[in-house]
Amino acid sequence: MRDEKLIALVARRLIRVGLAASLIAGSAACSPGSSSSASKAAGSFAKDSSTLVYGVVPDRASVQANYQPLRDYMEKVSGLKVEYHEAADYTALIEAAVAGKVDIASFSAFTYVIARNNGAKITPFASITIKAGQPPGYYAEAIAPAGSAVSSIAEFRGKKVCFVAPTSTSGFLFPSYTLLKAGIDPQHGITPVFAGKHDASALKVSQGAECDVGFAEDVAVESQPGLKVIARTMVPGEPVVLSDALPVELKQKLIAGMQNVTIEQIRAAGIPGADSDAFKAVFHALSPVDDKYYDQIRDICKATHAPQCQ
Repeated sequence: MRDEKLIALVARRLIRVGLAASLIAGSAACSPGSSSSASKAAGSFAKDSSTLVYGVVPDRASVQANYQPLRDYMEKVSGLKVEYHEAADYTALIEAAVAGKVDIASFSAFTYVIARNNGAKITPFASITIKAGQPPGYYAEAIAPAGSAVSSIAEFRGKKVCFVAPTSTSGFLFPSYTLLKAGIDPQHGITPVFAGKHDASALKVSQGAECDVGFAEDVAVESQPGLKVIARTMVPGEPVVLSDALPVELKQKLIAGMQNVTIEQIRAAGIPGADSDAFKAVFHALSPVDDKYYDQIRDICKATHAPQCQ
């Protein structure tokens, strides 16, 4: 029942923010001059015209330190101050996007699709590549304690299974699909435990107390001793999105300066922390993507009937 209550809470929050956004949009449409061509050309910002608000999914304990070099590079490209905004949880970043409170953001693939489904006016222009020669994406890994007798997904049945959050791509959506393919109902065939972050899920599984087995992204698994990988699935890369409301010229500037940027270029620009192990673990380059790239998420939504997809 714990997971069903959490999912219901997420749904209620998204419905509320969707209704609020609709009311705001309706009011703007009725306001004098709100649809003038001059207004459209100028665009609008989440905070003000000298600041870009950069939203990030809180999927790791060290997420701000990991992405600081990318934030600093955005400042160099845009010529504006970039204000870092780490949402309280996955749903909070979705709400911020729907309400127009972020200008640029690094989503998970699933979170992006949910945000779009709920009215967020955002467009992906690039996705993060983790390693040289690898396409955008990373691995969702099924894990167990190193000394566990579990050796297959089928053996997850009836166990306490650690997930990350109901809106996590590699920490819930793909794992749910993996369980279904093994004939296990991800809602009732196991006892779900939501850890909140990838590294927390990996830690709990390694300890073997709150969770017998679980799922997390590859970076978190590699960083946590005491685990073994049971299975892994490639997940679409994390999208970097721009608010549709930003001025056209600024969006073009950001896309031109960042869509194909590599870690070498960020280092060459003199960005502090670009040589850190934390940054190198989560970023190698950006590669161009568009909304269609995330149709795989929509297909898995249909297969799993995940309520968050609605």
